[in-house]
Amino acid sequence: MSVRKILIVDDSPTERQFLLETLSRRGYECLIATNGEEAVLKSKAELPDLIIMDVVMPGTNGFQATRTIARDAVTQHIPVILCTTKSQETDKVWGMRQGAREYIVKPINAKELLAKIGALP
Repeated sequence: MSVRKILIVDDSPTERQFLLETLSRRGYECLIATNGEEAVLKSKAELPDLIIMDVVMPGTNGFQATRTIARDAVTQHIPVILCTTKSQETDKVWGMRQGAREYIVKPINAKELLAKIGALP
């Protein structure tokens, strides 16, 4: 799978801007969602090649949104990379059980993120 369109989901304007600049510079088309509900809606409407999802957000959190996306027949093929401040091993295990393909702890290392995107099947 070749990743071209990425949905960035984060309630922090600073994190969104960092991801947008990092990924746009590498030629990715980026879409933005500011919460879990918007992520679920945009994932169905836009069918991105990848979703980069924060976990700690108001309303529907990233774990819940990832689970919804991973269980929907329309969006279940879209890989999700969780990017969060939640650094406990139990958080990572829980995130992967919700359907995430990768888990990155903030602050995001751009090289690590790009390597994980490049390694997606």
